[in-house]
Amino acid sequence: MRRLSFSCVAATAAALLAGLSACVQPLTIAPSDAATVLARRTLEAANPGLPGDHAVRFLYYGSGKDARRPEYRDSVTYKTATVDASPFARIEPANAKTRKKYWGFDNTAFPLNARVWYPEGNGPFPLVLVVHGNHNMKEFSDPGYQWLGELLASRGFILASIDENFLNGNIRSENDARGWMLLKHLEVFRALNDSAGKPLFGKIDMKRIALMGHSRGGEAVAIAGAFNRLSHYPDDATVRFNFNFDIKSLVAIAPVDGQYRPAEQPTPVSDYSYLVIHGSHDGDVSSFMGLTQYNRLRFTRPGPEFKSAIWMHRANHGQWNTEWNNKDNGSYSVRALQLGALVNGEEQRRFGRVVIGGFLEATLNGREEYRALFRDHRVAGDWLPPEMYITRYADAHTQWLATFDEDVDVTTGSAPGVRISADSVSTWKESDAPTRSRASTFRSNNVTLGWNNSAAGKDSTAGRWPARVTITVPDSLRRAWNVSAGSTLLLTIGSTDQKPGARKIPRDSAKRDSTARDTTKKVAAKRPSTPKPKTPPKDTIAPDLTVELEDANGVIARMPLSTFGPVRMPIESYVYRRKGRDKAQFSTLAEPVMQTYAAPLSRFRDAAPRFDPSALRAVRLVFDRKKVGAITLDDIGISSR
Repeated sequence: MRRLSFSCVAATAAALLAGLSACVQPLTIAPSDAATVLARRTLEAANPGLPGDHAVRFLYYGSGKDARRPEYRDSVTYKTATVDASPFARIEPANAKTRKKYWGFDNTAFPLNARVWYPEGNGPFPLVLVVHGNHNMKEFSDPGYQWLGELLASRGFILASIDENFLNGNIRSENDARGWMLLKHLEVFRALNDSAGKPLFGKIDMKRIALMGHSRGGEAVAIAGAFNRLSHYPDDATVRFNFNFDIKSLVAIAPVDGQYRPAEQPTPVSDYSYLVIHGSHDGDVSSFMGLTQYNRLRFTRPGPEFKSAIWMHRANHGQWNTEWNNKDNGSYSVRALQLGALVNGEEQRRFGRVVIGGFLEATLNGREEYRALFRDHRVAGDWLPPEMYITRYADAHTQWLATFDEDVDVTTGSAPGVRISADSVSTWKESDAPTRSRASTFRSNNVTLGWNNSAAGKDSTAGRWPARVTITVPDSLRRAWNVSAGSTLLLTIGSTDQKPGARKIPRDSAKRDSTARDTTKKVAAKRPSTPKPKTPPKDTIAPDLTVELEDANGVIARMPLSTFGPVRMPIESYVYRRKGRDKAQFSTLAEPVMQTYAAPLSRFRDAAPRFDPSALRAVRLVFDRKKVGAITLDDIGISSR
């Protein structure tokens, strides 16, 4: 046998390491603006992410005979019956046989198991259920929400972490079963609350209920919300429902969407408060899929309900569950994912405590002051980890001027009589909003508006008429909506790195711009071919603009968009370790999530005292704070809250 010298082995190892390092993407993290954006907390309330005053108690309930889960066999305070989930959890025979051998039961006898954190005291206390998503069925997921259970119980909520591990593993199209199981657990709590001698007798407020889910569980809560109000199972109407619980709100943590489609339609949900959160470095659900459910959720009548979507930079999929942590794709994650880019797990859960705690305080306890956190996250300041966030918001008191979903006419809004016009823009088009994943969208149209305020390629913007878009508010609509100084304008805007070419100034614009040249009749001369120019550096100037409101008397009030929230360039994130994989995997390195800017009309009146909010006639976006750029625009509305 030939022996290699030490120097030869060292050289071989060095070459191998060099080859491996050449395949690894350098750690790249977008610069954070948190030091500026989160510099000042203005919300005057107790931090909802900190423990409350209640002592925390704990119990298990379950079948009392679980072969794999000793806590649900030997430690249950209350024994529950099994349920027949076979209409919902359809499992192929070979797979069903293997699973029954492991679990000791099949889909006709699913157990109702849960671990429950609850406050010491008489109550009644609001009830929150949380359910995990898909994972290795032998690595149990339900213990991973202790961080939420202990927090919420200390603050006067009952939280139950639901065991659905027997639905995990290699099953598909089972999310309707996950949602149905949540409603069966609510039946357990109704029994626990109603019967003397039961461990939680009289402690549960069954009129204040929230459902919360993670990953597939995040879709399951929306399904449960839909099933809760239906009389029959959409896929088999011989299966009757009779739930009708007083569920007030739904929370989806990094959810999937569309794995279950009732009657081949996206799950319809309406008139619940809804919160969805997602991380930029999610290595499992790599696009913000929960925005599709957010976009579908409708409010059909005025009420206290609102919806919010929050994107957190550097958060991943698994750190919301302490059993999953950074393994978004199992053990493969260590080799495949850019784990060095992740926020610390406890910091990620700190964010979760604040926003979930605040949302439940607002929706179950009527603490209206916490609603501000979801309209403008800057008000939370130092409560939040120093990362970047993008937020969406709407409420049941919002009337929509334009959502861009109702037709293909770019000049009409969503409400009767609303007209949209654009002046001197380079780009103006409607399209379905894309996700970062290829060949998928958020299933909600928006409009792209691009501008270049340098006519015919001139560098100077001096004297140029800045591009603008105007949305008119008819008098009849304004009166019907009771628009006043107490109303809030909602604008959902996304940044892009597009740089439209110089616009051509039409003749009728020359009066506004004495330096403009009419280029409409010029014929380009043939030029010799030139080398392909180098790729220009990326645009780094945030697309701030002026929001201009005009009343019926022609009085105009103006404020920068940045007054009402952070304005940034797209935030890129690299999820994978392997060089080039993010660009191959995704259509863009920056998830195109848009920010909602909540602009109180009273702020415009303060800026221009003669401006009358009750006579609002037009909303105008003036692109005067950046010479060249483009934005996406969606969901222009007026909330009376």
